[in-house]
Amino acid sequence: MTAIRTLIIDDEPLARDGIRLLLAADKQFEIVGECENGREAVSAIKKLHPDLVFLDVQMPELDGFGVLKAIREDKLPLVVFVTAFDKFAIDAFEAHALDYILKPVNPVRFAATITRIKKRLNEQEVAQISQRLVELLNTDLSSVAAMSTRSSYLNRFTLKTGDRLHFVDAAEVDWIEAEDYYAKLHVGKQSHLIRETLSHLEQQLDPAKFVRIHRSTIVNIEKVKELKSHFRGEYFVILANGTKLKSSRTYHDAVVRILSGR
Repeated sequence: MTAIRTLIIDDEPLARDGIRLLLAADKQFEIVGECENGREAVSAIKKLHPDLVFLDVQMPELDGFGVLKAIREDKLPLVVFVTAFDKFAIDAFEAHALDYILKPVNPVRFAATITRIKKRLNEQEVAQISQRLVELLNTDLSSVAAMSTRSSYLNRFTLKTGDRLHFVDAAEVDWIEAEDYYAKLHVGKQSHLIRETLSHLEQQLDPAKFVRIHRSTIVNIEKVKELKSHFRGEYFVILANGTKLKSSRTYHDAVVRILSGR
């Protein structure tokens, strides 16, 4: 069978890892490259001419729609959108018969998407799908893009162990600790290291549920039991499980405002 040359585009390393791992189960897919931003993506699509692209919709600087608008219409590959958008935006994809998968990626849903991709390629539907994609790009996408600022907070972490993926709900995390270019999730008595910076995670987490209290610490507000004043605007943040974390003066206002419920 002819290999399906595939490009993965997502600014989240774990998201790329997850798609790559799920594709590895099917030898028909050949991953020809990965991109972590829109600028890289435009260049890679023009250079590699992939048959299929898994495309993150929400990326900084140049989003997924911007990537596609930068590609000639006759050079568009088959596209599967990877999105954290809610139903409002997804309706736009479905109306144009375009495939998508939701973050965090569900393996069962992903398998169904793979089946549809093979069917479309076997039946030479790429031209028709590309035309529908062009129609979507020519519509007013302002309402779709607006969803990037709502309902798209990270609510589940995908953890990779060997050739397996497992998931942790964000609500279960007590606190998150910076470790160089990684972050350590503390969940009860367990901890999990993920390949993300604390600053990037802070942008993805719901600020009404998670707060940064130190350059190396984010806490789950629901897990906080009490605050103890320490020194010149610093606090000890005591979690329900007894963990004691120290805040810094830099984050004083955020700690007082959010943890006091104001």
